Amino acid sequence: MSHEELEACIKENGKDIYSFCCHLTGNRQEADDLYQDTFLKMVELVERLDIKSNPKGYLLSVAVNLWRNRKRKFMLRQRITGPLQSVEEMETELPDREVSPEEQMISGEERRLIQEAVGRLPEKYRLPVLLFYMEELKLSEISEVLKVPEGTVKSRLFKAKKLLRKELEVVLNEKRF
Repeated sequence: MSHEELEACIKENGKDIYSFCCHLTGNRQEADDLYQDTFLKMVELVERLDIKSNPKGYLLSVAVNLWRNRKRKFMLRQRITGPLQSVEEMETELPDREVSPEEQMISGEERRLIQEAVGRLPEKYRLPVLLFYMEELKLSEISEVLKVPEGTVKSRLFKAKKLLRKELEVVLNEKRF
């Protein structure tokens, strides 16, 4: 991949990939590292893979795989050394991002509650939700990114929506009364 092609790929997909990394990690510093590692891995593997057909999907897949590897390493280190610090203590507030018209209608507090609820979902449900609603990928693309059948993506999205609906109904109804 030439320097110009890399710049064009970053310019075209960089903002979306960074936003996804921020939501995935919940921590700006980790998101920066994951974002950089994603593009470094792309450059490293570009000779072996054809990313011209769907570069965004490829980059999202790389980001998800790198994140999973980091989490595995963290959990292994934590088992060996004992819990040094909880994940919640390590996380910082999600970064600001561009707001869509729909999100402008939702109050800042409700948006924060929704982001927190999505963040509390188990990873197998959180990833499809972020890829579908935030990155607006098709089910087939999510299936490729996560390396699971399309039916699994559908069922995970269904279960995630059910969990979110249950949690948010309680939280938002309590807030209104």
